[in-house]
Amino acid sequence: MADISLPSVLSDGMVLRQRSAVRIWGWGNPTEKVNIQPSWETAKDTAVVKGNGKWSFTIHTPAAGGPYTIRIDGRNTIILKDILIGEVWICSGQSNMDMSMNWGLKYDDDIPKTDNDSVRLLQVPKLTASFPAESINAKWEKATPKVIRSFSAVGYFFAVRLQKQLHVPVGIINASWGGSAGEPFLPGEAIRTDTALNNAANKLRPNKYASTEPGEVFNAMIYPLKDLPVTGILWYQGEANVGQHTYKRLLTTLIRSWRELWNEDMPFYYVQIAPWSGYGKKLSGALIREDQSKVLSVQKTGMVLTMDLVDDITDLHPKRKKEVGLRLGDLALGDHYGIRGLTYMVPQYDSFRIDGNKMTLSFKHTENGLSSQEKNIRGFYISGKDKTFVPANAEIKGNSVVVWNDDIKHPKAVRYAFSGDATATLFSKKGLPVNLFRTDDWPIDTIKQ
Repeated sequence: MADISLPSVLSDGMVLRQRSAVRIWGWGNPTEKVNIQPSWETAKDTAVVKGNGKWSFTIHTPAAGGPYTIRIDGRNTIILKDILIGEVWICSGQSNMDMSMNWGLKYDDDIPKTDNDSVRLLQVPKLTASFPAESINAKWEKATPKVIRSFSAVGYFFAVRLQKQLHVPVGIINASWGGSAGEPFLPGEAIRTDTALNNAANKLRPNKYASTEPGEVFNAMIYPLKDLPVTGILWYQGEANVGQHTYKRLLTTLIRSWRELWNEDMPFYYVQIAPWSGYGKKLSGALIREDQSKVLSVQKTGMVLTMDLVDDITDLHPKRKKEVGLRLGDLALGDHYGIRGLTYMVPQYDSFRIDGNKMTLSFKHTENGLSSQEKNIRGFYISGKDKTFVPANAEIKGNSVVVWNDDIKHPKAVRYAFSGDATATLFSKKGLPVNLFRTDDWPIDTIKQ
């Protein structure tokens, strides 16, 4: 005779998404009756353990609040305590998402002296599996000073930003793996049935720090979370895929696959990888950031930039993770929750016109105009029909930038910050960096820069 049991992600201290249908599931002896009683409900519900030893209920959560309890009775009794109802987000990716304050981040003043009872954290252990797993060994924890130090800094600061603005409990789940390429985070079938993605996956170099096998991280770290209703996803990954030319396809497929897993068209917000000198003189770093920018065409997505948050371009792990988390927070608050007055849209190149030997560039999401702290704005290059790019002069005129080089009499194209290590020099007047861009669509192997 078996006692009824629960997966560890259904634990004391968990956060359940408000106003949602939530599945509570577990295992027991076939034919056994199991009763469930959430403390916010007056009526019990009953299920019978199936022949495969599994049982489940669907309960409906109220508006944000708590703490509550959930009582489950079978041969034994389980009482889940200190349950909060609020917002739940998953953060995932590689090391820049996984990076915690224990990495030497200077945020001691941001760590509370006492527990933050309204923010709860769930750390998914780093595991791989050849087939989808049913559960993971992880439990919810309060945001205590000790727990905060070893948790994703980006995820923590995002959660705090939401909790302070929305005044509801926030749960954040970290399912990241440093050094990992994107392919292991997708269902293996999604890679293997796509010729372009499968070819790219086969070219990944072996990695002693993380799996490169499609599906292995998804099976062990993402799939077991599918029955937890989540509000949205945060993603910070891409460094391990630099050099590929399929990242837009990869990330678009990941977004679709995860939304199918949760059966919900949830918001998906991601971080553009930071400039790094290690990408060398080649354009591979710029091209993957360009690919990330193109994913904005997918509905309910958003991107934050890091081009201005890098103090040392020789460091693949920039330390300003609080700012990244807060930018993601503002993006979610403005785009998903509809909070007004926030600056969160990425300033982007829109169009150009040619006037003699000058090109005038227009931008969107820069309604109050553009700014730069540099008199001679770095990062602009201009080319004539020979496709040879040379440094250009750039002058801000309201919401436009005029670009020229006296040696280029008939300009054809302009690029800005289009290299692996280019940092931001052009900003909206509201303080967000303008995204890298190129006005041309010339094949990369025909370009001289």
